[in-house]
Amino acid sequence: MKLYTKTGDKGKTSIIGGRVDKDHLRVEAYGTIDELNSFIGKAMTELDNRELFKDILADLEAIQHELFDGGGDLANVMKERHYKLTEAPIDTLEARIDVLSEEAPPLQKFILPGGSPAAATLHIARTVARRAERQTVSLMKAESDVSPIVQKYLNRLSDYLFAAARVVNFRLNIQDVEYVRSANVFR
Repeated sequence: MKLYTKTGDKGKTSIIGGRVDKDHLRVEAYGTIDELNSFIGKAMTELDNRELFKDILADLEAIQHELFDGGGDLANVMKERHYKLTEAPIDTLEARIDVLSEEAPPLQKFILPGGSPAAATLHIARTVARRAERQTVSLMKAESDVSPIVQKYLNRLSDYLFAAARVVNFRLNIQDVEYVRSANVFR
């Protein structure tokens, strides 16, 4: 099987149920989800101590599958469709955010993204999740047939990635660096 099809050489791409321009809002949104998934994969390779990060690695692998589901939901324009991403993963993310937030030291100020390589990559993934969410919101405004669960999931996922980045640094005894001009914003 060849990896190239040449069907996109004129700036169009196939989606589930049709073809659109490669810069269509729908393609931008699910393409950014694909980018996000790649950064999560990179973060996973940087979590060297597999036993120390067993829970986070399991979370991230589940998230990668969920991102494929959400991207597929955004790529689907068929009249009758079944969305793969449900509310259940959002509930799971919320539960995990609560657990991780209890483990990391209390936060009062904004922090700078960074610390360990894995935490820095999780912070990058967080910002890409926010961009994917913004693009999904734009798509939802332009087209009425977009699952709102994808946007909600991306919103919660960015919170999870923030909490996970902080816990990774904490478990590695790396302190978060507070933004020096930050007011106390977390109470």
